[in-house]
Amino acid sequence: MLYEMSDLKKTWSSASTRFVLRVPDLAVSQGEAVGILGPSGCGKSTLLDVLGLILAPDGAKSFAFCPKPNVTIDASTFWRDRRMDAIAAVRARHISYVLQSGGLLPFLTVRQNITLPMRMLGQEDDGRVRELALLLDIAPLLKRYPASLSGGERQRVAIARALASDPAVVLADEPTASLDPINADKVLAELLRISRDLGATLIVTTHDALVVKRLGLRPLRHDISKDGSGVVTSTFYQ
Repeated sequence: MLYEMSDLKKTWSSASTRFVLRVPDLAVSQGEAVGILGPSGCGKSTLLDVLGLILAPDGAKSFAFCPKPNVTIDASTFWRDRRMDAIAAVRARHISYVLQSGGLLPFLTVRQNITLPMRMLGQEDDGRVRELALLLDIAPLLKRYPASLSGGERQRVAIARALASDPAVVLADEPTASLDPINADKVLAELLRISRDLGATLIVTTHDALVVKRLGLRPLRHDISKDGSGVVTSTFYQ
């Protein structure tokens, strides 16, 4: 298993409402593709940031992250002991993000954007960038800058960057929200295909159940409830 957690809770507040995210039980296998379903504001992005070791849960009975065979990281202990440098190192080496807008740096070329996480980890480009560029049909764009790319091209570059450092898991937060439906389906299908080819686990947030069904993602659904004091609880379940 890549992730195994139980009785996880995270609380946050807006100007007028207190929210509680609950995950009673969750297990995600290495190489699996999961879709976190739900409308805007239900906590999908919050859950993704917890899985990405960016946000610490308020509590969890267990929270294990296993990025490699025979390597188990007890994330609950890391958070409790405030081992922030260790958490950051695990995140940098094993977890990648694809954001809604791509998140490319405008002053770097496409190639430089793709190789950025590799350089930060001290990795050499052994041909991986060229391989990803060919798979994603962006090889002619490697010397260009993000401002000259279309929305779909920027997202393909973002996917290449996310996969370049050989992560254990790719977390994609509504990665095609800014694209038209035709390009959105193409980009998501490419992200899923290449993640599977490279053996990376893919976890995608989306509000569209049809996308999850078309791509064959395992759905992670949720229920929302509100108690007498106005606290909204969003529970995600397998």
